[in-house]
Amino acid sequence: MAAYDLEEQEQLDELKTWWKMYGNLVTGILVALALAAVAWQGWNWWQRQQSVQASALYSGLQTAATQKDAKRARELAGELIDKYSATSYAGMGALLAARVQVDTGDAKNARVQLAWAAENAKDSGLRELARLRLAAVMLDDKAYDDAIRQLVAEPAASFAPRFAELRGDVFAAQGKLDEGRAAYDAALTKFDVLAKEDEARQRSGYREIVQAKRDALGAAK
Repeated sequence: MAAYDLEEQEQLDELKTWWKMYGNLVTGILVALALAAVAWQGWNWWQRQQSVQASALYSGLQTAATQKDAKRARELAGELIDKYSATSYAGMGALLAARVQVDTGDAKNARVQLAWAAENAKDSGLRELARLRLAAVMLDDKAYDDAIRQLVAEPAASFAPRFAELRGDVFAAQGKLDEGRAAYDAALTKFDVLAKEDEARQRSGYREIVQAKRDALGAAK
């Protein structure tokens, strides 16, 4: 029994020695882990709150869009961008507000909204869509060089036909027929690649529209 007690005492002494050497380190690690867990929970809570609040604003923006209230849509989109730019609602709000501005004849503010979304929207697909719509607005404004600059960078494959088509539209508007034909041909080629594995695309009628634009420019000289 005495031997057992002696062995136990030795173990306790070793533990005390180890704790003197590493106790502060262990305590620091445990405190850091606890703080990290609390911070992570707080961050998640904050993100959820941001998403809930941004969702409410976006809902109001949808109502404004339905009512064609351009001023209210612009205000709500601005609030989303100012306060909740880290959420996907900010990018969606900018796109929706821009559509309302275009529908009500305010291309200037539409371009501002779309330019922000093209650079800052959280989702890459929203950024591509914003860039495409911005180029379309610029085309309507006859800002041809600005429109082409928006369309130069190659987008994701799903957007590639539409980008090439819009380049064709810009070139056609400028009277640059060779460039327009080449852009429309590229749009058709890119669309055919996607349509091979997507029956919905095949039935969309999109190819016929682009082909009609291409044919309208005549044969290459």
